[in-house]
Amino acid sequence: MNDTTEIMSPDVRDRKTLLELKPFDKPIYVTRPYLPPIEEFAAGLQEIWDNQWLTNNGPVLQRFTSTLSRYFQTDNVCLFNNGTLALQLGLQGMGISGEVITTPFTFVATTHALYWNKIRPVFVDIEPDHYTLDPEKVEAAITPWTSAILAVHVFGYPCKVKELADIARRHNLTLIYDAAHAFGVEIDGKSIAHYGDMSMFSFHATKLYHSIEGGMLTFQDSGFKQILDYLKNFGFKSETEVVMPGTNAKMNELQALMGILVLKHLDDLIEKGRAIEAIYRERLADVPGLKFPPPLPPNVRYNYGYMPIEVNEAEFGMSRDRLYEELKKFNIYARRYFYPLVSDFACYQNVQTRDPLTVAKGVAERILCLPTYYNIDHDSIDKICDLITYHRGQFEDRL
Repeated sequence: MNDTTEIMSPDVRDRKTLLELKPFDKPIYVTRPYLPPIEEFAAGLQEIWDNQWLTNNGPVLQRFTSTLSRYFQTDNVCLFNNGTLALQLGLQGMGISGEVITTPFTFVATTHALYWNKIRPVFVDIEPDHYTLDPEKVEAAITPWTSAILAVHVFGYPCKVKELADIARRHNLTLIYDAAHAFGVEIDGKSIAHYGDMSMFSFHATKLYHSIEGGMLTFQDSGFKQILDYLKNFGFKSETEVVMPGTNAKMNELQALMGILVLKHLDDLIEKGRAIEAIYRERLADVPGLKFPPPLPPNVRYNYGYMPIEVNEAEFGMSRDRLYEELKKFNIYARRYFYPLVSDFACYQNVQTRDPLTVAKGVAERILCLPTYYNIDHDSIDKICDLITYHRGQFEDRL
């Protein structure tokens, strides 16, 4: 640890030094996309140039599909140009209708996919530890119109998969997972993709694993792939046959190339994320008013794509929003994922919600995701922790 960090550690903090601390020279964002060595991408571009094939199931996309099939140990994968359309078309292909029980604590695209399929979202509360759907609230919300459960592995934390599977089985419901954050996550040595009837993964550039833009569906029914291939390519079965009203949701060759290359480095990215989280947890563990999600059980392999904390205003002495703004003064751009709740957006406020969403509303007011990405140095993480600790220290001085 450098001398500056030692000066600013909680035990020997120098108020004047902290007050004179300068902002980061460049913005520290909540995430940054990993880019493979440019030489690797250039070599892949040469192949694409030689092929003169940019989209429509080209050879690079076919190789990417095969690579992911091996990675997930299933042939039941289908690639798309983004995760939103993947989920939207997956719901359509499954014929989901009526009501779907889902979470308000997610990125709004989860609910948009329901809307575009004329499905009514039924929002229920989350559990307080890892922010995933509370199975007890799910079961209480089932009605004769319920056709499916759409749960989200928030921040890559696995849902209570056994409990949700049991509910879905007993009530004959389709179980779908939004696994946008969960690439690389495993339970008992098995990919998270093998749980539920269908899972959607986002390959957007903000994710730990990305293909610039992109998305993927994994599913249990091997016959489903043909339907998805129709839906993402205008419904074409052959050059002269259109069998359903599809759309254009195909992944292109450049996206596939990026996906192939980033996958080679995924284990290293996960390990770097693990080391960053360890620093945050060690440095901020004893700061009053800050809460971390509890460690995951040992049978879960996590991907460390996000670093959420909750800020309790009464104990920390400053609201989450105030801390968020104070950090921006130092060129640190944390994010309030997920605030507001989807159910509070204007376009969904008219959706009747019987569940009071008590836990979700509280978490949305307290949640703050701190910067974590592959090449942020550990000294910068220490500096972020020093600044957070300092703002708590300012509260202590007023006591």
